[in-house]
Amino acid sequence: MEPTLLHPCGDLCGAAYTPRNAFAARAIVTDQGPLTGLAVSGENEYLGIPYAKPPVGSLRWLPPQPPAHFKGVFQATHFGNICPQFQNSVGPLTGSEDCLYLNVYVPNIDPPANGFPVMVWLHGGALVWGAGSGYDPTPLVEKGNVIVVTINYRLGFLGFLAHPAIDAEGHLNANYGLMDQQFALKWVLRNIGAFGGDHKRVTIFGESGGGFSVLSNLASPTAAGLFKGGISESAAYAEFQDYWDPISVVPLAAAEPVGTLLVPVGTSIAAKVGCSSQSARCLRATSASTLVKAESDTVFPFIDGIVLTETLNSAFASGEFNRVPIINGTNHDEWRYFVATEYDLAGHPLTNAEYPAAVAALLELPVTYPLVQYLVNVEYTLKNYSPPRGYHVSAPLALGALGTDWFFVCTARNADLSLSKYVPTYAYEFNDEAAPPFFPPLSFPQGDSHSIELEFLFNLSAFGIISRLTPDQQQLSDTMIDYWTQFAKTGTLNSEGAPNWPLYNGTGGKFESLIAPKPTTELDSSFDTAHKCSSFWDTL
Repeated sequence: MEPTLLHPCGDLCGAAYTPRNAFAARAIVTDQGPLTGLAVSGENEYLGIPYAKPPVGSLRWLPPQPPAHFKGVFQATHFGNICPQFQNSVGPLTGSEDCLYLNVYVPNIDPPANGFPVMVWLHGGALVWGAGSGYDPTPLVEKGNVIVVTINYRLGFLGFLAHPAIDAEGHLNANYGLMDQQFALKWVLRNIGAFGGDHKRVTIFGESGGGFSVLSNLASPTAAGLFKGGISESAAYAEFQDYWDPISVVPLAAAEPVGTLLVPVGTSIAAKVGCSSQSARCLRATSASTLVKAESDTVFPFIDGIVLTETLNSAFASGEFNRVPIINGTNHDEWRYFVATEYDLAGHPLTNAEYPAAVAALLELPVTYPLVQYLVNVEYTLKNYSPPRGYHVSAPLALGALGTDWFFVCTARNADLSLSKYVPTYAYEFNDEAAPPFFPPLSFPQGDSHSIELEFLFNLSAFGIISRLTPDQQQLSDTMIDYWTQFAKTGTLNSEGAPNWPLYNGTGGKFESLIAPKPTTELDSSFDTAHKCSSFWDTL
């Protein structure tokens, strides 16, 4: 799941980009040849570097291929194309299949003796939209003295498709977007030393669909050795509830001919785009726009037997994953984002009378279903969600709490419980209720909803968001940047000046509450109780 109203990089997608008083940066020699970028105050930027051959024509739905060598000095001074997508629910289709580019942001200071730590950002967007160019990591680069790499990867049905005609071709299949991410990480390992980076200290981090990608790479045997740590923000999804486990990340044998509630049937996708012949030739001849228009709101990776060999839930529970330190967390009011997009911003704010139907729609169940009635009348009854002064309806708050606990929070806690048995695990909840909202005023307070923490880590001007942090929030931002970059440097979270963040050690353990101005440590038991995890959601 991912918000659909924020543009992933606005006018900067593929456009000439000359930021604040830019000059030519020093030349870098990569294994593709020499390149130069832009020197700006505080950092050097190398933008739009092709890390793979364009996956077009006969290369559509093939694993990424090595890029061509540069002819002369490559000018890494503007972003590459974004991958085909809708930037919002009513906007035009944008992007190009020629989209496998990355951007490297380097502190404009001498590197330490062992090189700068490296953080590779996997953008969000439910694996169907977004681009690395939407996220300016300058705050992390300049305050944390780390190199940040942002990447594009194939999205939607162009990045994640299980179809028998293609899967029978004898190559790695289905998880093309994950293959792209891993191919980009291999590029980083080979080349980041030329930028002053330390290839032995690469951390992957991402939010929502990008955070789910972090967890997917954690579970992927083919990602072994490509990174030394992972940070996953708001990304556990319902994958980590036992009753959802069989219907999100599924084997090809299920996805190709049968599908699930969350995974469309590969053969049905082909028929939908006009390929009744079910041939790979027809699918490769179909326009990108036709394929994107056929997509649902989100896609998932597949169990293909090589890139992913089992569900993420199973991999983490069994310990069969890439064992590196991990930060995993959620926001306190995640689902309010989706209440906003599905109701207020769609022109019909949710009323109290409509609440039972909204719960049923969220869970895709009839209103008369006993679980819906129990949720509406007992666990998430409206009387427990009185609106604050200035607001008049409880339903958005109750639905927001239900969706948050069910889809994001209790699932993240389940992932933490599994991961912490095998690797150093740091758990958090972002708890700044007064975080600057993304949306205009709604019928309910937006709170600390899905993706709101990104403004505390990145410059989001490409989304039309200018920083509006208060002094207390800026202090929290600085602390979060210190945590994230300290983790990239050492694999731990504690440094002089930052509040202590203890390891999460399961039931009875502790997590960090990221609240302005100074984070605090809280008990897992209070988190568990507040979000009804052990008492309800984990019992279904």
